Amino acid sequence: MAGDLSLHLLLIALIVSPLLFFFVSGRRAARDAARVVRQRLPPSPWALPVIGHLHHLATGDLPHRALRDMARRHGPLMLLRLGEVQTVVASSADAAREILKAHDVAFSSRPMGPVSRLWFQGADGLVFAPYGEPWRRLRRVCAAELLSHRRVASFRHVREDELSRLLRAVASSPPSSPVNLTEMISTYVADSTVRAIIGSRRLKDRDEYLRLLGELFSIMPGMSLPDLFPSSRLAMLVSRAPGRIRRYRRRMRRIMDSIIDEHKERRDAAGDEEDDEEEDLVDVLLRLQKEVGDQYPLTTENIKTVMVDIFAAASETSATALDWVMAELMRSPTAMRKAQDEVRRALAGAGGGEVTEDVLPGLHYLKLVVKETLRLHPPAPLLLPRRCESACEVLGHDVPAGATVLVNAWAIARDPAHWESPDDFSPERFAGDGGGGETRDFRGADFEFIPFGAGRRMCPGMAFGLVHVELALAALLFHFDWSLPGGMDAGELDMTESSGLTVRRRLQLLLVARPHALSLLCHEVVIDY
Repeated sequence: MAGDLSLHLLLIALIVSPLLFFFVSGRRAARDAARVVRQRLPPSPWALPVIGHLHHLATGDLPHRALRDMARRHGPLMLLRLGEVQTVVASSADAAREILKAHDVAFSSRPMGPVSRLWFQGADGLVFAPYGEPWRRLRRVCAAELLSHRRVASFRHVREDELSRLLRAVASSPPSSPVNLTEMISTYVADSTVRAIIGSRRLKDRDEYLRLLGELFSIMPGMSLPDLFPSSRLAMLVSRAPGRIRRYRRRMRRIMDSIIDEHKERRDAAGDEEDDEEEDLVDVLLRLQKEVGDQYPLTTENIKTVMVDIFAAASETSATALDWVMAELMRSPTAMRKAQDEVRRALAGAGGGEVTEDVLPGLHYLKLVVKETLRLHPPAPLLLPRRCESACEVLGHDVPAGATVLVNAWAIARDPAHWESPDDFSPERFAGDGGGGETRDFRGADFEFIPFGAGRRMCPGMAFGLVHVELALAALLFHFDWSLPGGMDAGELDMTESSGLTVRRRLQLLLVARPHALSLLCHEVVIDY
């Protein structure tokens, strides 16, 4: 009897089990399908096992170009899997508006992979710190004390001193011989920024510091093997990125330790006699370190990170933009002539031959040239990555929490839906000849044009960087007439981009400079180092 019962139960189990399996599987599949329907995830191209969509970026094009081409096929909001990392890419002004404005809080943090954590080691600065009260307090402090218009104006003498060095370097080159303008521009911006950060004293390790920064910028954030496969110990072992980051961090911290120690000794010696008007940025940070509350302290390690943030954001982007401006003007003789005529008329009307910041507000066309260059060549074409902290809806699709979010500012600024002849260099478009006219600006309100980003994580050093670009550009156009070497035609100038966190021209800009007005260059400027 018991045996028969057991046999019957076994037979029932054999019959019911497959049915139960298919029932449960069907329910699970229906539930998963419903979840997908409910989530309405952004569209994706086809993926491969393990690497996901990485092969779509291995086309030979730089990431911002490859992602633009993918968006044309799959839509302005895409969901990619780069290794293990879910990545949402926004490639339209509408998508950027929802991410950077409508849901700004949800997207205000930064992704932090294994390599980034090695660099920061808990010492968050201004650019990559997670969103929260410590970051908000630091942002307010930097906006009010470090990057305000008053503070930027206080470094005017530094910029004009370094500008005179740039002009003398160009003027001293042999006649008819090309000068490496890329290298000279980088030196001008770097030295001006270093002096603003550490004062009138020249940084003794300047060359090593600049080299380390350049190498650091060559590591694309989030694109190293450990960042793409954060759960893999093997990725950390085989990748060169962690070792490079450790070396860069150790060397740069050593350089910054010496800067901070020198400032502390000088401040202790000066006591109450220290003049706030003569403060450099390190002085300001050390003063604020004593003033902020204990709840969100400003540690010395935080100060070091902020120093790197400001220097990198100001110097790298400004030098990159200025190099692109001069390259575009060399390819457009008409725009070059209009910009030069405007600067020279303004200086003639002012009765002098010295380009100072006083003349900049009246240089209307020059500002259009800078705007058009930033449209075509935003220094950071994918902006800086953001992290979705809480799931939200963008363009009718659900962005999952934890996803990395990239905004393709380069693609948006070349979108034919918003820009007439989007690949052409035409400064006049900002004066009303198409493209929305003068009202369209880069200060974060017009999402068709966001080279500095928008929302809470918009670049706070915009004014600091722009004044370097406009001042140097005005002086280079006023003092020199420029030509390409070897009789090269304007259309032959190579505009190929290089890869990295910022996108420069692949080749350095070699130009022949013929002096036009050298009154400023006839006397030496003495600088106290």
